[in-house]
Amino acid sequence: MWWLAIKALVSGIIVAAVSEVAKRYPGVGGLIASLPLVSVLGMIWLWQAKPDAANMASHAQATFWFVLPSLPMFLVIPAMLRAGVGFYAALALGCLLTIVLYAGMLFLAPRLGIRL
Repeated sequence: MWWLAIKALVSGIIVAAVSEVAKRYPGVGGLIASLPLVSVLGMIWLWQAKPDAANMASHAQATFWFVLPSLPMFLVIPAMLRAGVGFYAALALGCLLTIVLYAGMLFLAPRLGIRL
């Protein structure tokens, strides 16, 4: 139970740090947010729970393939905001786009020989 609380605390601190830094320095906040901190922490937590190299390799590879469909959201949201779309609408549409692209990845990956 304590390990779960520590994982949640560390993860929460990272999210809070990103939002606080981004208030003053949006570019630096974006840089911190773009770092694969969540992925690295997830791999550490996974390795602690199940130190299995094959499982970790599969996890890391799947993470790579799932990052790709999430990237367009970071272009669509600013474009919509600059076009006058409200923040929550732009965020919702960006998230919806990402969900559709994730579904596309789940459909397309096996057909391309990619194991997720």
